[in-house]
Parts: sequence; structure tokens; C-alpha cells
Amino acid sequence: MRLPLNQRVAILLHEGISGPNGKTGLAILRYSEAPIVAVIDRESVGKSLSELTGIKRDVPIVASVAAALEYKPEVLVIGIAPGGGAVPDDYWVEIKDALETGMSLVNGLHTPMANIPELNALLKPGQLIWDVRKEPPNISVASGIARTLPCQRVLTVGTDMAIGKMSTSLELHWASKQRGWNSKFLATGQTGVMLEGDGVALDAVRVDFAAGAVEQIVMRYGKNHDILYIEGQGSLLHPGSTATLPLIRGSQPTQLVLVHRAGQVHVRNHPHVVIPPLPEVIQLYETVASAGGAFGSVPVVGIALNTAHLDESVAEESIAQTIAETGLPCTDVVRFDANVLLDAVMKN
Repeated sequence: MRLPLNQRVAILLHEGISGPNGKTGLAILRYSEAPIVAVIDRESVGKSLSELTGIKRDVPIVASVAAALEYKPEVLVIGIAPGGGAVPDDYWVEIKDALETGMSLVNGLHTPMANIPELNALLKPGQLIWDVRKEPPNISVASGIARTLPCQRVLTVGTDMAIGKMSTSLELHWASKQRGWNSKFLATGQTGVMLEGDGVALDAVRVDFAAGAVEQIVMRYGKNHDILYIEGQGSLLHPGSTATLPLIRGSQPTQLVLVHRAGQVHVRNHPHVVIPPLPEVIQLYETVASAGGAFGSVPVVGIALNTAHLDESVAEESIAQTIAETGLPCTDVVRFDANVLLDAVMKN
């Protein structure tokens, strides 16, 4: 399943456009081919989406599901990704309103909704509830077999959560396809699964089988593609992250791309966790990925620098400073495209 390309979509994003938890909705606005007809965010009603976000999409911002009905949406997507994935209390009214008016629901939060009787009672023929965060069937413990694949396997890793690992993987994938390469983006989070229609929502998988779930999808596509771009999750630096190591072990990457927000000095919401200098972070990821040599060399080949909060001249200065600091190619893939990093991937 994926976001439908033939149905009109509204995105529920209360406090998400300008707040810290809107990455799902904003990523769908940036990358989905679905016809998005309304964004629901009571804090930003009537404002310009493109001016607020830099996303070149002319979509009205309205106050509620009721207000969105003017644009005849057929699907409601929950667009926030708060810590822990819980449903905010005030979202339930909007969700019920959407179902009562005939809309289907796409839910990327940890709270499953398809099995809630009160919501199911509102469904009419043709409506559905898609809970994206589900553990795939028939998974097992990983074995490291992805090392035997002939394809390149590029994994994005980060200095924090929610800094652009999915965007970097997608931009690299699309740049590869533009060059005519047989490339595949492997989604490992709820937003990527919505966009791609396949993948594994890794944080819905029992920890013992997380690396195996990654290995399963890598093996499914690795034999038929020249290069796989595996969407990164979490960070080895984040005290609450459990996803990065299973991604490394399951995908057995051939290269890593490090994602960092320009100027960030500590993990967001954890000021006591300082981000080390980037050369030390690079050494950390390369050591963990190779397991001290057990899995062979896995280099960080470039830096994807998130400069969305900077003006263009300062962004260019930050990129130059990062190149000088690390000795690696660096760019903001959303702002300037991914070709600099793609060249680095192809050289290794």
C-alpha cells in the first residue's frame, strides 16, 4: 500500500508546520506525487505554505477537517511524528470527523487505529484505515547475508534524529535514476513507507528481529538493483535511539553518508549529550559499521548538511567549513541537489 495517487489528500498537522513534530507531513508535501488539497494546522491558518516551509507547493492551510471539506479531500493523513508516536488528545475529534465524512485514514503513529471498534463503526464501503507501523511477517534474526550482494548499499546515518536522513536517501536515489542507474530507495520509517508503498517501519519491529527485518528487504531488492539507498533512522549519539545499529547490521552497507544539522552542538532535547566534532563521529560510525574489522571497511563518503535554518550565503559558508573540517564532500542535498554526494558514492 502507498499514498493513493488518484485520491485527494488532506494532511492533519496541528502545531506541525512550525513545531518540532511535523516531519511526516512536511516530507509528504515535499516528496509525494499524491494530489494534496489541504493542510490542517490551526496555528498557521491562511498563511503561505511555501513561505513557511520553503516547499514549492501551493496548498491552502485551514483550521480543521470541517474547513478542509471545501477542497473535497478523500484521504486524511496524520502528519505529525511526536516522540513516542502517541496520538494527541485533540486529534481524535478531527480523526472521527474525517471518517464520518467519508474520508479514509492513513495513520503513521504507534497507536493502531484499524482495530478500534468506535472508528470502525464509522467506516462506509470503500473507506479504510491504514496503520503504517506494522511488523512485517516472516522475519527472523539477521545473518549478515547482505554482504554477499553485488549491489552498492548506501545507508544514511546521523548526529541526531529528524535531521534529514530520509530526504538525503531520496535525493540520492532520484539523482541516481536521472543518471540512468538501476536504483532503489528502501524505506525504514512510516513516512518513507507511505511514499514508497513498501519497506519496513523499523520502530514497529521487536528489537531481536529488527536487523532481520532490514536484511529481509535488502535481500528482496539487492539482487535486482545496482544501488540501494537505505533510509537511516535515529542516531548512535541519541540516548533513546535503538534503530541505527539494526540498520547497519541488517543492510551491511558498502558506504555511509553522514547527515548533520549545521551548527547543532548537542542532541535536540538532550543538551547534556554533546555532539562530538564530526571527524570523531565519522570514526565512530566507521568503527561500528565494520565492527572493528569483522564486517570489512565501511567508509563515510560524504556529509549531507541540513542548512534549512540558514540563508543561502551562510549555508554555503557552513558547507565549506564542513569540507575543511572533515576532508569529505559536503552539500545540502535539498537546497543544492545531491550530485556532489552521488559522485562521492560512485568513487568508492
